[in-house]
Amino acid sequence: MKVIGLDLGGTKLAAALFNENGKIYHKEATALGKRQGKEVEALIKQQIRKLLSIAESDKLEIKALGISVPGIYYSKTGHVWAPNIPGWTYYPLLHEIGPMTETHKIKIKIDSDRACYILGETWQGIAKGCKNAVFLAVGTGIGAGILIEGNVLRGNSDIAGAIGWMALDRPFRNEYKTCGCFEYYASGNGIAKAAQILLNNDYNYSGIFREKNIERISSHDVFEAYKIQDRIATKILNECIAYWGMAVANLISLFNPEKIILGGGVFGPAAQFLDQIKQEAQQWAQPISIQHVSVEISTLGGDAGLFGAGRLAFLALNEKN
Repeated sequence: MKVIGLDLGGTKLAAALFNENGKIYHKEATALGKRQGKEVEALIKQQIRKLLSIAESDKLEIKALGISVPGIYYSKTGHVWAPNIPGWTYYPLLHEIGPMTETHKIKIKIDSDRACYILGETWQGIAKGCKNAVFLAVGTGIGAGILIEGNVLRGNSDIAGAIGWMALDRPFRNEYKTCGCFEYYASGNGIAKAAQILLNNDYNYSGIFREKNIERISSHDVFEAYKIQDRIATKILNECIAYWGMAVANLISLFNPEKIILGGGVFGPAAQFLDQIKQEAQQWAQPISIQHVSVEISTLGGDAGLFGAGRLAFLALNEKN
């Protein structure tokens, strides 16, 4: 028996067939390009049909489908808020995909990417077997998948884990309104924006960034500049280390997890700062809880959401309805 896992991101749709042991039977990815609204839905359906065809030709039985979505999944209505996909501010994904899965007698389960990250890591990643763990995802934005006693923490309206809005500085600034304080400073977008602001205000700077179009500087550029000890890159990433460490400390103090996993596109290159992040967290965290937690880098990398989607599918099989 196999299941289908789909990981929808802001730029691509990854898909795989999994067996119950987490082994990938088939895997592929398709760029979203300029697709939006119904076009993204059509791509999802196309990918499901393709995987079903592969399974049928190889005489594999498909029983369930899991989908990871980039934003908020409203479990009571089946709608999705995905800010990076135009037309998906309140998209009825379950309603649109449901009839297709019913036709093939396949169970379906959808959840947010951050929930899928922690499900993937506790199923086949570095947190395998943990019942209390947190996945801190730092990429374009910041979010956290939180597992408490084996269950994903969802919150009153399915928005638990939106820790990009964690308040880590004062006073409040208007810039925090659209993304939150933590995300403003320590996300991929935040790193790039910090470089742009510093370069525009530092008229004495003569380093590597002066060779670039300031408005096009990315977080990747900042990490590359850090390798040659560029002073602006060093300043930005040292501040990020402090914010990441404080956030880890807050998660430890709030949830007393067995593990905190750092992942997303920024970790990645920021994995080199793990020891410094731990040292920063040590200063802020509840002193007993921090002795009982392991802070580690994701071993699934960019596939954490895909594995989580596969895990969702197997969870769907265990649900009565």
